[in-house]
Amino acid sequence: MEPVFTSMRLKVAVLFLLTIQLKKDVTEAMEVTSSGPQTIKKAQGETVNLGCTYTPAIQDTGELDIEWSNVSPDMTQKDQLILSHTGGLMQHYGDYGVSKRLKFIGDPKQGDASISFSDVKLSDTGTYQCKVKKAPGVDMRKVTLVVMVPPSVPKCWVESGEEKGGPVSLRCKSYQGSKPLSYTWRRESGGAIPSTATQDPQTGELLIKNHTDSNIGSYVCEAQNAVGRGQCKYALNAYNPTNKTGVIIGAVIGALLLLLLLFLLIWLLICCCHKRRYQKEVANEIREDAQAPESRPNSRPTSRTSSLRSVLAYRTHPGVHYSSVRKNLPSVRESGPSPIYSSESNGKSQPSTAGGSRPSLKYDHQFGFAV
Repeated sequence: MEPVFTSMRLKVAVLFLLTIQLKKDVTEAMEVTSSGPQTIKKAQGETVNLGCTYTPAIQDTGELDIEWSNVSPDMTQKDQLILSHTGGLMQHYGDYGVSKRLKFIGDPKQGDASISFSDVKLSDTGTYQCKVKKAPGVDMRKVTLVVMVPPSVPKCWVESGEEKGGPVSLRCKSYQGSKPLSYTWRRESGGAIPSTATQDPQTGELLIKNHTDSNIGSYVCEAQNAVGRGQCKYALNAYNPTNKTGVIIGAVIGALLLLLLLFLLIWLLICCCHKRRYQKEVANEIREDAQAPESRPNSRPTSRTSSLRSVLAYRTHPGVHYSSVRKNLPSVRESGPSPIYSSESNGKSQPSTAGGSRPSLKYDHQFGFAV
């Protein structure tokens, strides 16, 4: 039993020595000593310092290597290296629009790897890591930067009027600024805010249920977030309530007059439509009763009937009998054969009779028939 007991004592002693040695090694290893806040909130456009002071161990005799990286929120993606200090030289990486606004505050070789980040923007929000390596020691620290927009100057107004005896709602709203925004009302003159009044920090409303002359005064609303604040003022008054009965009666009379005017307009439109329809019907009836105009006679007599009409208008000849001139066209009865025209040397046609019993006729070019 004694040899076994002695062996166990030796093992415990060895483990104890190893533990002491490990603690000594950890204590004397590279260590980042910055103790500032892990999350920093800054207003857009300001400059922020990201701390990273370090203390190397005695055995850390290798070359100093400092790296600042933008940690990717996606664990499957690589971190973006933005600034380094290796071999005594500073080097920028990545987007130049970001890296040019970064610089070391002190001398990195003297234990201060802190950097300043100027003119921060909303897109600069993220987690940044400082890694200090001096073989064989290495240590790192992460800092989260949140860039916010300060609240703009809010607008103050009152809703539901300022009549005595009724509720009064003072409202406050800032239209720009990173959330969360909170609103606080206070009374600048006239005393403290009425005890019966309630205010909502999220919506910016101050509600006074029973408004009186004692509530008259200047009220200030302040909008704020983690990086800034803004305020506005409103001078609250108290007015006597209006005659609601007269307002209601006036509104009713106005509505009735408006309806009457509308009915009158509709009636006028109907009358105009009926008048136009009547005029159109009368015009159609007049067109149906009108007689068609007589056809225009031909300018040149091209038939036997036209020639006979011309004869009837100027003169008569033997052997031609006429019926009623006013009613019908003349009828022609010839006792003998038709005259035969022959051409003479002067270009005019001379009629000739076949039996010799008819008198000779002469063709007149002016009238277009034989004379």
